[in-house]
Amino acid sequence: MSKFSSQITTLFIVVALVCAFVPVFSVEEAEAKSLWNTCLVKITPKCALDIIAVVFENGTISDPCCNDLVKEGKVCHDTLIKYIADKPMLIAHETEYLKKSDDLWNHCVSISKSA
Repeated sequence: MSKFSSQITTLFIVVALVCAFVPVFSVEEAEAKSLWNTCLVKITPKCALDIIAVVFENGTISDPCCNDLVKEGKVCHDTLIKYIADKPMLIAHETEYLKKSDDLWNHCVSISKSA
């Protein structure tokens, strides 16, 4: 029960982060729902947090999360990272974040190919 409760808490944290970083006016409701249905449901909340930490901080990512990221797909990954990086408080470093995002993608592709 504790593990389930922890997963629910992590899911709410991911949702809160996405809501905080993605302004309502920048994503049409249908597009946001589409991103949620096609992208975010493909990865675990913990992996989503790890991906955000790698790109926007100096976090690390596990091999299983890399595999989830590759399964999510490059379009989903790029779109979600771009939405977050476009926030006014982050835009000054957008180029750095997008490079880190590409580096993460390339790393994860190499991990998933070797698995």
